[in-house]
Amino acid sequence: MELLKKLYKVYSPSGKERTMIKFIWNYTKRITGTKVETDAAGNLYITKGEAESYPCIVAHLDQVQRLHSKDFTTVETGEIIFGYSSRNKRQEGLGADDKNGIWIALKCLRKYDSLKLAFFVSEEVGCVGSGKAVMDFFNDCRFVIQPDRRGIRTLLQKSAGLHYVLPNSFKLPDIKSSDTGKHME
Repeated sequence: MELLKKLYKVYSPSGKERTMIKFIWNYTKRITGTKVETDAAGNLYITKGEAESYPCIVAHLDQVQRLHSKDFTTVETGEIIFGYSSRNKRQEGLGADDKNGIWIALKCLRKYDSLKLAFFVSEEVGCVGSGKAVMDFFNDCRFVIQPDRRGIRTLLQKSAGLHYVLPNSFKLPDIKSSDTGKHME
């Protein structure tokens, strides 16, 4: 969980992802057999190992959360991680979308011998980075997956009209708020 908490501490609003790019670049260069490239938009492309075809994970570098004080830190209590500013005495959002996706991608990069990763800039403001992606990077990918979500009760199952999961074949379990006992929507 230490890597995830470090990612949460990196402030990366749309158009200002440089710190996150540097974090990923420095993390990746310590992994043997990886090659890191960028494009004109600022997207990162990482290849590990040699293979005829690669699994590929993509994530975006920017976050929606704007409130991020200079003394922002993460606090872990049991199974919950939240952001906090002691100077302002307030809880602050983690900017977890899509830092959770970045974390999954980086954990897989450590674990697997051959893999491709792509990280896109400015996705939260109109898919800017993916719209300028170097599509040839994906030519030797057998599949591309993006561990992202929409809202608090959804798992992305469809994009650009294509279903990742058959409609109605996958349902998230009911989630109850510990504070209210009501189902979350």
